[in-house]
Amino acid sequence: MPHRNAPLTETGRLRLARCVVEDGWPLRRAAERFQVSPTTAQRWAERYRRFGEAGMSDLSSRPRTSPHRTPTHTERRIIKVRILRRWGPARIAHLLRLVPSTVHRVLTRYGLARLTHLDRATGRIIRRYERGRPGELVHVDIKELGNIPDGGGHKALGRQAGRKTRSGTG
Repeated sequence: MPHRNAPLTETGRLRLARCVVEDGWPLRRAAERFQVSPTTAQRWAERYRRFGEAGMSDLSSRPRTSPHRTPTHTERRIIKVRILRRWGPARIAHLLRLVPSTVHRVLTRYGLARLTHLDRATGRIIRRYERGRPGELVHVDIKELGNIPDGGGHKALGRQAGRKTRSGTG
């Protein structure tokens, strides 16, 4: 997606294509005017001829096919080892003679959680602190740091009065 000041936003592409197709501008002149290469100007003019205004929007860069994708049989083996043995990508890759990045990509694609997010005994995902409303569960850690005498210590009474209440002194 281009930024709004780019020479060829969808509106700029449409203006470029209309100059070439409808107004009959030479490609070089139109390319110079819109600060793009003649090849780019030709590309947008051809898209305008074929698809009209609808052809000026960005197309998906996703490939139509993935000929080098990991075969389904291999993906199933990876998932089976992960579920049965609860191994990480490196150990699974060594066992199946694959690359660890490929194993990790397959595990991510199928949404298998990290091993640290699983309960070791059951293999289920651990969900912590799921509450219906925010603030419903309040967790307070308390650590006793010292004996605070009745009536308060030096912070409440001041340094001199606080010393009198210390244990071991009168």
